[in-house]
Amino acid sequence: MEHDQGLNWRKPSYSDEEVNCVEVARLSRARMAIRGSKPPSEPVLTLDQKDWLSRRATLSKTR
Repeated sequence: MEHDQGLNWRKPSYSDEEVNCVEVARLSRARMAIRGSKPPSEPVLTLDQKDWLSRRATLSKTR
């Protein structure tokens, strides 16, 4: 996947600019892209909607 496809990358509002965090972008209604914020040129993980919602729920519990 190309890293700069005009995607609208978002990160948590509570993240600090000095700290690594995860950014997400919607690829389609059913697919999400995930990347690290500090090395944005590194590989991007893509998930379907079911996997994305499952991982998001798990991460929300560990915050």
